[in-house]
Amino acid sequence: MAKKNSKTEKKADKSKSEETQGEPKVDIPGEKKKPLSNAVYERELRKLQIELVKLQLWIKERGLKVAVIFEGRDAAGKGGTIKRLTETLNPRIVRVVALPVATEKEKTQWYFQRYVEHLPAAGEMVVFDRSWYNRAGVERVMGFCTPEQVEEFFRSVPEFEKMLIRSGIILIKYWFSVSDEEQEKSFQQRMDDITRRWKLSPMDLESRKRWVEYSRAKDDMFRYTDTKQSPWYVVQADDKKRARLKCISHLLSLIPYEDLTPPKMALPPRQVDDTYVRPPFEDQTFVPEYVIEEEEKK
Repeated sequence: MAKKNSKTEKKADKSKSEETQGEPKVDIPGEKKKPLSNAVYERELRKLQIELVKLQLWIKERGLKVAVIFEGRDAAGKGGTIKRLTETLNPRIVRVVALPVATEKEKTQWYFQRYVEHLPAAGEMVVFDRSWYNRAGVERVMGFCTPEQVEEFFRSVPEFEKMLIRSGIILIKYWFSVSDEEQEKSFQQRMDDITRRWKLSPMDLESRKRWVEYSRAKDDMFRYTDTKQSPWYVVQADDKKRARLKCISHLLSLIPYEDLTPPKMALPPRQVDDTYVRPPFEDQTFVPEYVIEEEEKK
């Protein structure tokens, strides 16, 4: 027969329970959650985007330098998250960097050189859609660099990122993780939708045949570059809506900020001048109306 808990034990259990309740929840790989409705998703996204505007004002006001790296599997949802992260922000303050393939000249430069010029100045946040970690991933797996270059990259990255942090840059790194089943589903959707087919490159298709090689490359990358000063934050991204919300929420939690939202402005009265005469419409070239078939039938 089980013994009853003493008052001390009950108190300890209660205290432990309260501590656990205060801890942030962490996703468990493979755990299935109920899909979010569009209404709930849009409501929560709106809340977070309002906070992002506040963060943006704080970054500009305080002269912060923020660099956020998005890496991960193809079709893991990086692009969708970046879009929701930046769509309500000022592109002069928060800009996205998605570099093309290096030119012949850039290939002869110090590897990090082409990325350095895009780092944030004071009052800016730069979002890297892929970054210098290309060398540890696609370049390594596809044979675009030598084993010696990969080894040198792993030696250099921790020191390079330490320099960035010492210079005052807030460096945040996200890795988007997706199951092979979800990636397959996303690839099929892109193949079936002409408006999304451009997202499928020959490199993406090749990555399907090298799933395990990419997994090993990612494990090596984490082994060398997941440091205390610059850790990787993994986003379980099979559920795209939840992935966007938790990534944006997490980003907001990493940078302490205050609400500097300016007060509402009053619109001044519009200028009135009775002597002004508009030029005739016939003298201007207007864009034709867009024909909607349903309206034409009515």
